[in-house]
Amino acid sequence: MTNNQAPRLFPTLRCHDAERMIAWLSDNLGFAEHFAHRTAQGVQHAQLSIGASILMLGQAQQDRYDALVGDLSGRRTDALYLAVDDVDAVAAKVRASGAVIEMEPYDTDYGAREFAFRDIEGNLWSCGTYWPRVDDQ
Repeated sequence: MTNNQAPRLFPTLRCHDAERMIAWLSDNLGFAEHFAHRTAQGVQHAQLSIGASILMLGQAQQDRYDALVGDLSGRRTDALYLAVDDVDAVAAKVRASGAVIEMEPYDTDYGAREFAFRDIEGNLWSCGTYWPRVDDQ
């Protein structure tokens, strides 16, 4: 079965410094700015692309959505996963940027190579060679 629909799931981030985060994600993980709406208060909404995927982000602000998200420094259970071709190269680049490596690169028992880190805003990411696709069924 082939699924040619556009993606429906778009991770979103609220950032303390959205401009800095856009630059960091571009420089270190290869994201490209697809769209951004900027005002005097900062980046209100940005879409960053990597391959066919889009990550949306914006500046944290005192609005109804931030009230739902809660304190950005509080307990978090979310994480982002990014499929990459070369885990060790990405880990080296992320480490050189000053990001905190939470788990060094390792080989999983299901044949992937992965590592985990926190970006400059403290978000938890995992990167790995495991790359599931909807049309693999």
